Amino acid sequence: MDRIKKILIIHNKYRYLGGEDSVVNDEISLLQSKGHDVQLFSKTNLSIANTKSPQLFFDTIWSRKTNIELTDTINKRKPDIIHIHNTFPLISPSVYYTAKNLKIPVVQTLHNFRLMCLKALLLRNNAICEDCIGKTPWRGLIHKCYHDSFLRSLAIFSMLTTHRALGTYRKHINQYIALSEFSKKLFIKGGLPAEKISIKPNFVAIGKPISSNRSGLLYVGRLSPEKGFNILVKALANQNSIRASIIGEGPEQALTPHTETTNLEYLGWLDSHSVYKHMRNSQFIVIPSICYENFPRTLVEAYACELPVIASNIGPLGQLVKDGKTGLLFKPGSADDLLRKIQWAVNNPNKIRKMGENARKYYEQYYNVETNYQILKNIYYKALTLTTS
Repeated sequence: MDRIKKILIIHNKYRYLGGEDSVVNDEISLLQSKGHDVQLFSKTNLSIANTKSPQLFFDTIWSRKTNIELTDTINKRKPDIIHIHNTFPLISPSVYYTAKNLKIPVVQTLHNFRLMCLKALLLRNNAICEDCIGKTPWRGLIHKCYHDSFLRSLAIFSMLTTHRALGTYRKHINQYIALSEFSKKLFIKGGLPAEKISIKPNFVAIGKPISSNRSGLLYVGRLSPEKGFNILVKALANQNSIRASIIGEGPEQALTPHTETTNLEYLGWLDSHSVYKHMRNSQFIVIPSICYENFPRTLVEAYACELPVIASNIGPLGQLVKDGKTGLLFKPGSADDLLRKIQWAVNNPNKIRKMGENARKYYEQYYNVETNYQILKNIYYKALTLTTS
């Protein structure tokens, strides 16, 4: 990318490190490995833990402080392009105007559904909810969808309605990155211009695993209702012959028994190196989400580790997991159907191992580092040529 030497990455980090933060770090490392001068402009939600400051409400809509800081950063660094991952809540959509005023093209990755949903998950009462797609999200305000709080929901509602009225999301972003075809269609339905949305999946840099004796199932992720963790626990109840390793933390952590007789081994939070070690030694991984997973990083990590995936047949997961080829799909929310698929996998080790080999081939074809870089490079070029109005 001869025309793109300097890249400014902008990201509002979450209070707890998650897949989105890891994706940002991976892309920075990738770009630096290709010789680009990359700088990260970031803020972290740790700085506002438990705060009830009225100023935060207004900063969510337009942060004057961030505008000043970013203007100074851009004037000093003079980036060729700005790649934004998350602006909520401290950075705010004011960054788009800062970039436009300084004539810097902007790329925005759509990691979640925040531009259409106050909760960002398209989930309400543990069920898929698309009520606000393409509409004013007043329903999300009435239902207090964000943290079950009217005031917090009002802040996001005000941000979305203000910047929709200003045309921010349609006019001031050169290119959007959706993580899957399913997600792209939803964003188009939600009002984003189709010609500005490109698809780039997540990626990881993991070498081909050494063949090992694999056993047991694995769960990696947040222990929370939207991730379907309780469904997995229910499916494995009284199934002492099926061993499961659980990696992660979250509000449903109490569902993990702490006795030596249980078939569930709770490992807590682990670093990536340790996670990959468990992936290489497990027979398959379960992703039982009840929400639309944009593109779970866990899935591409599993594929890279030759680990087949048993996942809910919902949203992008229903497309990313090739049923019978790279894993198995089950009815979303059904512990009984999940158990049937788990039992089949345990009883058919040769077939499930073949699915793992297929998963690695998919990784090598679609989700490897070089392929991802080429896609990202083309998106940056599009951003340079498509001027904002």
